[in-house]
Amino acid sequence: LLCPCLLYGAYVFLPFDAPPLPGAAARLLYTLRCAAFGTVPVVLGMLVHGLSRLCSAARQPCAELRREVHMHRAYVAQSVHLFILYFFNMAVLATYLPQEALKLIPLLTGLFAISRLIYWLLYAVGRSFRAFGFGLTFVPLLAMLLCNLYGMFVLEPDNLLA
Repeated sequence: LLCPCLLYGAYVFLPFDAPPLPGAAARLLYTLRCAAFGTVPVVLGMLVHGLSRLCSAARQPCAELRREVHMHRAYVAQSVHLFILYFFNMAVLATYLPQEALKLIPLLTGLFAISRLIYWLLYAVGRSFRAFGFGLTFVPLLAMLLCNLYGMFVLEPDNLLA
């Protein structure tokens, strides 16, 4: 329920527009540039995972890994998988969106980055709290997938593989 409200509020009230992108190649390049900002939480997670692994191994190199190290490793692995799904769905979505709606691409990237950081924070608080952050990541991903399937099979079925 919160994802559509956040996206709609950002779409209406943030004062920026996407540049004119006439072709599919320009739209994919725009998506690639926006997706670079979506890697920020993944890179931060990798840095913190490396530091936590270094600090835990400095005291007892042969001991079992601590909860913090496992938590950061799980966060990085899940974030990488979700980012790949997010990026491919955004790339396909950018080819179907009209010019006026291309403002959604940076907004979806920002939502992904913020929701992964919220997930990470809530995962550190407790495992039962992380569902909110995961929902903020997964619901837009599911909506993009459904929109992409609708666009491929209903709007342009003759250009499905073209």
